[in-house]
Amino acid sequence: MIIMKNICKTYRTARRNAGFKEAARSFFHREYETVNALDNISFTISDGETVGYIGPNGAGKSTTIKILSGILTPDSGECLVDGRTPWKNRIAHVAQIGVVFGQRSQLWWDVPVIDSFELLRDIYSIPPEIYKANKDELTELLGLSEILRTPARQLSLGQRMRCELAASLLHSPNILFLDEPTIGLDAVSKIAVREFIVKLNETHNTTVILTTHDMQDIEAITKRIILIGKGRIMLDGSLDEIRRGGHDIDRTVAELYRSYEI
Repeated sequence: MIIMKNICKTYRTARRNAGFKEAARSFFHREYETVNALDNISFTISDGETVGYIGPNGAGKSTTIKILSGILTPDSGECLVDGRTPWKNRIAHVAQIGVVFGQRSQLWWDVPVIDSFELLRDIYSIPPEIYKANKDELTELLGLSEILRTPARQLSLGQRMRCELAASLLHSPNILFLDEPTIGLDAVSKIAVREFIVKLNETHNTTVILTTHDMQDIEAITKRIILIGKGRIMLDGSLDEIRRGGHDIDRTVAELYRSYEI
């Protein structure tokens, strides 16, 4: 279970005007602005839930994921993931989570994909029998048999994303964080990724938290939406609840996005 309670996170960013004089002036008198990335965020996600965590750019999605994965420490508040505080128990924590960033890779660029898998096996200390069973299952489900011996740099985007998914699941994590996993993919690759994530949740009861701007991903994969704007929760409810209320999901989200901009 994931519990976030009154989480706050601020950033201090430097600001200056354009031009050489302003650049020189900033060496002696730098102006800063405080940005509230997360403002008193609270929510609970149960085991096996599939949740769409959505919002405009700069709303605080990535900051939340980084706190949940132990990369960032919040300024205040409590966060528990299966009883662990992510930033305090990082080694134990990362062994139980999988993370896929659509624009970042965990595969080594110049070596065959299978070599990256075996390196991850050693990093996570995966027992040989579990590694083989997981690798074989993921290879079959994601159709990787023809590309395991190919260097990551020679793969298409769709092929690489399928390999990224497999890499994040080799150690049998309980929770999977997906940050725009279908960005840039063609229609066929998107459908394949969506179907795999749904089957993973149904078969292994894996908790899935998905951030994306593609509402088709949300409707295909998740059963609940948490919408964040300016660091605050604007909507938290199931897709069925939104539909039963007579609301069109795309239109509801679009209206909330517009209210965020205001």
